[in-house]
Amino acid sequence: MSADDDRPASALYDAFLEGERVDDILVYLHEEGVGSMGELLEIGTRVDDGVVLVLPGKEGRSAFQQATGLDAMDFAGMAMQTDGDIDADCTGGTCPDTEDKPDEDHYVKFVFAFAEEQNEGVGGIYADGDVIHGYAACACGTTYSDKWVVDEA
Repeated sequence: MSADDDRPASALYDAFLEGERVDDILVYLHEEGVGSMGELLEIGTRVDDGVVLVLPGKEGRSAFQQATGLDAMDFAGMAMQTDGDIDADCTGGTCPDTEDKPDEDHYVKFVFAFAEEQNEGVGGIYADGDVIHGYAACACGTTYSDKWVVDEA
């Protein structure tokens, strides 16, 4: 764990969104899929319709698996196959299948995200600044991904 783990969960969340927590994982869980919100709020941040956890890498991947039953990297690989739009705060998005599945509910059930430091050697958006990679699951069953440069979302 990093030296500033004693900061409030909301400060860790803000730092993650600013690209400052590149060793951490963000997990967003919609309230409909959360058994006990009270327990999660001891380590997470309450948002409009769920909770956000920002945890060190291995711990974050483990928390994601416990909450969703999915391996984080397997989920990311599956979600990468479909481009979509994930909100810059990692708590929502726009399902790419809303037209194909008009009778389904479309809201983000959960998000797995990580930040990557600016890397001019790689090029592309990575040369423009820190990048957040987000992977989302919609209530309709569609998974999708998005990535964006911090402060440009």
